[in-house]
Amino acid sequence: MNTLANINLLIGRIIIGIYFLVFGAIFKIFKYDFTYEYMLSHEVPYTNIALVITIFIQFFCSIGVVIGWQSRVSAFLLAIVTLLINYYMHDFWNMNTGTDQQHEMQNFIKNLGIFAGLLILSATHPGKYSYKSY
Repeated sequence: MNTLANINLLIGRIIIGIYFLVFGAIFKIFKYDFTYEYMLSHEVPYTNIALVITIFIQFFCSIGVVIGWQSRVSAFLLAIVTLLINYYMHDFWNMNTGTDQQHEMQNFIKNLGIFAGLLILSATHPGKYSYKSY
């Protein structure tokens, strides 16, 4: 693997890892009550347990992705969480036509792109600049 590919993998891992660490885990920790109520409004089953598990996965797996330690497993777990979040939290098909529905559809499609990137990352070597445990 050439230097450019390794740098691209590192930058990609950092960006996607920070996304899940900051806007996933840390946001959910500091806005726990808000997130819990939002999840309840979307009828997420076992909301309290689901929220704790989501925070745990997003926190530890995002760090794994960034440093390249168990990055394949970490990326795959984040992909599963992203898919579940998409299904429950961005369920545009359950909304009336309008701006909110379009916004949720956009979030749904954006998350599919993130899901795809995580699947690709889970299927590949994290690159030269990683902890070395794949």
